[in-house]
Amino acid sequence: MECLRLRLPKSIIIFVCLWIVASMTVSGSDRCDFKAIFNYGDSNSDTGGLAAAFGQPSLPHGESYFHHPAGRYCDGRLIIDFIAKKLGHPYLSAFLDAVGSNFTYGANFATAGSTILPQNTTLHQRGGYSPISLDVQFTQYSDFQRRSHTFWQKGGVYQKLLPEAQDFSRALYTFDIGQNDLTSGFFRNMSADQVKAYVPDLLAQFKNVIKYVYDHGGRSFWIHNTGPVGCLAYMLELHPFTTAHLDTAGCIISYNEVAQFFNRELKATVVQLRKELPLAAITYVDVYSVKYSLISQPKKHGFKETVRACCGHGGKYNYNMHIGCGAKKKVDGKEVLVGKPCKDPTVWVNWDGVHYTQAANNWVFDQIVDGSFSDPPLPLTRACHRHPN
Repeated sequence: MECLRLRLPKSIIIFVCLWIVASMTVSGSDRCDFKAIFNYGDSNSDTGGLAAAFGQPSLPHGESYFHHPAGRYCDGRLIIDFIAKKLGHPYLSAFLDAVGSNFTYGANFATAGSTILPQNTTLHQRGGYSPISLDVQFTQYSDFQRRSHTFWQKGGVYQKLLPEAQDFSRALYTFDIGQNDLTSGFFRNMSADQVKAYVPDLLAQFKNVIKYVYDHGGRSFWIHNTGPVGCLAYMLELHPFTTAHLDTAGCIISYNEVAQFFNRELKATVVQLRKELPLAAITYVDVYSVKYSLISQPKKHGFKETVRACCGHGGKYNYNMHIGCGAKKKVDGKEVLVGKPCKDPTVWVNWDGVHYTQAANNWVFDQIVDGSFSDPPLPLTRACHRHPN
């Protein structure tokens, strides 16, 4: 080291060397100054998009934190909410929500039921999905970016409700989508191999959207892989398998294998994107491993119930697609809540058969925030640093 060549007392030389090393360490751990968050996804990160377009989910959704319906299919907050909080930002307003929204710190384009590739179904069909697929979400983002620039320049209230032009390149772009593309195949009675066969098409489209965002100035990407779909109550109830097809956690083995295949290919896609987008910092986050750890070892992590739904009605998994969480029916002329919540959601992993509870979301976030399950292994607050290729 150059400091050893200095003609100074040994004690001074040691001090100087330690100071240099400390300075290098500090500079390498600088937090990223993310001015905004722009999120793409499905119901796992939807903070009100589908609710704005097709109607608000009723209580008991939102009961554990907001104490009223808040556009989330959960009893409280989602992982994206904890991400925003960690970065010091308010919870993200849904792009489609025109009432009470503030987009200064970003916008959420995720909508429940969304897929990477458009689906030929409606929301009201069995296994129906949102028409707001990933390409539509990008179109919304592109329009939002363009119009934000125009209106921000007008000054006044617009500068209090919209991000500045330079904030789009200093934002964190989060993605959590793909789960519905896989389950849509299972709803169409496709085999695991058939679902795997169209994964390349999914990831080709995903890759295109990442490139589109990059071309629009996006530089920092935080990408979640998909969770263990074979552990979700709605898959277990609608596609019953014998015990031989379930693992020790009670999850459908073949469905989880498809999710793992998708995740391996997604990670390979991220590696390729790093080569093609030299200025991008792309973090791949393995939420599958975290969620499966929670489901397979609940007591170790302070939970009791895993694959059964906290809020629902009937059946082995407390899930009925016709009587969902918050559903009511008339009994003797009075409306009675049938899709009831459990007494203590804080010890349940699954909220309504499809989504996780706030407690589970919080636990998952706590595991991923420090970079322990990320590639590269950087914490959320340093996700603007590029992968050393």
